[in-house]
Amino acid sequence: ATSLSFSFRKNRTMNFNTSLLLVLFFLTSTVTFGQATATKTPAGVKVAVYKNPLGVALGDPYVLYDVASKRYFMYGTGGGAKDGFATYSSANLVDWKNEGQVYFGNTKDSWDISAFWAPEVYFRNGKYYIFYSAQWRDNPTKELENFRIGVAVADKPTGPFKNISSKPLFDPGYPILDANVYFDDKNSKAYLYYSRACYKHPVQSEVAAWAKKTGLYKEIEESWVYGVELKPDFSGTIGKPVLLLRPPVKMNDPQSEWESRSVTSKEVNRRWTEGSYTFKHGNTYYMMYSANHFGGENYAVGYATAKHPLGPYKKAVNNPVLQKNSNKGGEVTGTGHNSIAWSADGKQMFCVYHGRTKALGDERVVFIDKMRIQPDGKLIVQGPTTSPQQMPLSK
Repeated sequence: ATSLSFSFRKNRTMNFNTSLLLVLFFLTSTVTFGQATATKTPAGVKVAVYKNPLGVALGDPYVLYDVASKRYFMYGTGGGAKDGFATYSSANLVDWKNEGQVYFGNTKDSWDISAFWAPEVYFRNGKYYIFYSAQWRDNPTKELENFRIGVAVADKPTGPFKNISSKPLFDPGYPILDANVYFDDKNSKAYLYYSRACYKHPVQSEVAAWAKKTGLYKEIEESWVYGVELKPDFSGTIGKPVLLLRPPVKMNDPQSEWESRSVTSKEVNRRWTEGSYTFKHGNTYYMMYSANHFGGENYAVGYATAKHPLGPYKKAVNNPVLQKNSNKGGEVTGTGHNSIAWSADGKQMFCVYHGRTKALGDERVVFIDKMRIQPDGKLIVQGPTTSPQQMPLSK
């Protein structure tokens, strides 16, 4: 298959009927998908619960907590938006209201024309900034994948967002996507993380040699995660990008089996490292990332740690921390491209990600599950779940 067919599935418009999600089936008379309800414990105590997936159909979900309104805002790929992005708001991380489209691209003056993916919104200096990926209009060589990253600004989390420039944030000379920004309180600097697209990026590795020897694929393309310092006004970058994460070269690497499943399962001749999300816990920087084909069942999440925002990062021994459960009798596949939502007091962490279920087929829908950092530093995601869970913000 061509690279075009793989990349553009990610931006497919999702004509999803949310009501279908709420009537698929009931587990007891009190719990439905993506809707806060109550159930009783054996002791007769009422407990607020919810059930995954939530009533939102989009990919690459990112959640912002807005201090001013005391509400959460979710952004992502699709979600009913045309040539841009929509947002949903919630007070409890479960019941979401569609606030409509907040960014409109593909205008006569915009640099972007299609494939609007993976938006993330940050509140800085009284303004809201959206970082996102899209196809760049400037494409003299007619590349199938010509992705770059843009920045737009608004006065409210519901927009409207307007581009701060008529050009992408920067041009490294290859297609890039999946922007994530980390603001470091330690040195007051901002760092941009992004994924170099697989497109026209064949890489030699033992996995690639094996695939060629067995006649599976002639070459294996890879996407890699880079980091670079941002200018304070987000008008560009400072210095050269630093390679932070890539798929394993050796087949005996502990990460190789799970990060190569899209190749070994004959899905596609690509290995991904994308959808990164960076945060700090104690003195350690954690970078979560997704591997494998975003359109397949093997999409999964791992993480790596470092002592500096630009690494070096070391992948965790307990990877993957989030993956399909269909091989264990579950119904969820394609779990990935996550962000993290915190309670208002910062004490509770929740992994927000997209996945697929047997009932919903190819639609990407949003899940939210508890996560934690253990005393030994290991990151744990308690998912994917589809059974009743205590409400995210419950004490």
